[in-house]
Amino acid sequence: MPTEIAYRADSYFVCATPRTGSSLLLGLLNSTGVCGHPQAYFRAPDERLWADRWQIPRTAEGGFNYADYAQAARAAGSTLNGVFGAKLMWGTLDEVVDKLAAIHQDLTGDDVALLNRAFGRTRFIYLRRHDVLAQAVSWLRAEQTNTWFIGGNGEISGNSGNGQTPRFDAGAIRRFMDMIEEHNAAWEAWFASWGIQPHRVTYEHLDDDMVTTTRSILEFLGINAPDRASAVAARHRRQADGLNQQWIEQYHRTYLAGADHRLDHPQPRAGRDTDHR
Repeated sequence: MPTEIAYRADSYFVCATPRTGSSLLLGLLNSTGVCGHPQAYFRAPDERLWADRWQIPRTAEGGFNYADYAQAARAAGSTLNGVFGAKLMWGTLDEVVDKLAAIHQDLTGDDVALLNRAFGRTRFIYLRRHDVLAQAVSWLRAEQTNTWFIGGNGEISGNSGNGQTPRFDAGAIRRFMDMIEEHNAAWEAWFASWGIQPHRVTYEHLDDDMVTTTRSILEFLGINAPDRASAVAARHRRQADGLNQQWIEQYHRTYLAGADHRLDHPQPRAGRDTDHR
């Protein structure tokens, strides 16, 4: 059940790790017409693309003023009722906070206050996936093919594909599983450190009942839901197919056969140096 609230949120962030159905959820929230136009506005490799779309003036060095960027993102990501939405992966959070701190130096070191200053009264939705192996398999395929979603909802990038055929890699799957667990733990630690009680959603519940899951988020945010269930509609298509299940079964066979569980390569750390969809 969502946490009882006393006010409507001005903004929200969907906090996630890759391949948890975050694009699907953002499309569902957008379809309500009252929950912003959430996107991954703060993914560093895409910020210049968004800035060009919004025609933000460039500096002499070719960059842009981040205060202008945050303001433009809030305008683009808000519905007429003033609600703003966006997505954050763990590797993106530190980058956003650091950039906002450079603008609002009086709030340096206070992550939540910085987000509230930039986006109004902010709430958090935490999206994760129980089946970490399936999540890692999906992540590997997306990385290999550069196809992160099918369909879409105005995303700036992520569905171009590269024409490459995905190939099974047990070691890479294991590394992604470890990274998912590390990032999930990092999100939990961040919520705890700031006394945040996010609204928790799982991929499995979302997949089972998209309408009820979406409406529970609107309730958590203090937003009146549309009268018709048909107002909640998916904008993205399922990507998992028989190959995903084959890789899951092959992974189990690989490690049941006594494959070395140790990783050949060092793990990326869950911090500002990681940036994924």
